[in-house]
Amino acid sequence: MSVRLKQVWVTLGLFVALVAFLTVSPISARAQDNDLARKVKSKVSPVYPDIARRMNISGMVKLVVVVAPNGSVKSVKPLGGHPLLVSAAQDAVKKWKFESASEESSGVVELTFKPEVQ
Repeated sequence: MSVRLKQVWVTLGLFVALVAFLTVSPISARAQDNDLARKVKSKVSPVYPDIARRMNISGMVKLVVVVAPNGSVKSVKPLGGHPLLVSAAQDAVKKWKFESASEESSGVVELTFKPEVQ
């Protein structure tokens, strides 16, 4: 199989994955009303996926984050965003630390991916 044909198949596969993701995981405009009220003590920046950088993919990823009383991230679920960026965003947010509180809390976190200009 030629290199060009492989590129076409990979691009087509990514397009199909994107369409499937967006139809299964709709973004709720109301989700922003539930922003996480607890302050972040330490953030880990997401690693921009190599393939997303090469394809010049940018955009916002929205995640629903559940934070335990001790400030550690208990769970992270995607609410919307490009499939190539979602896992990088999830991996980073799982390492975040929030202020302690008396009970568990949840909310929406948004991360924006922009390719670096070189």
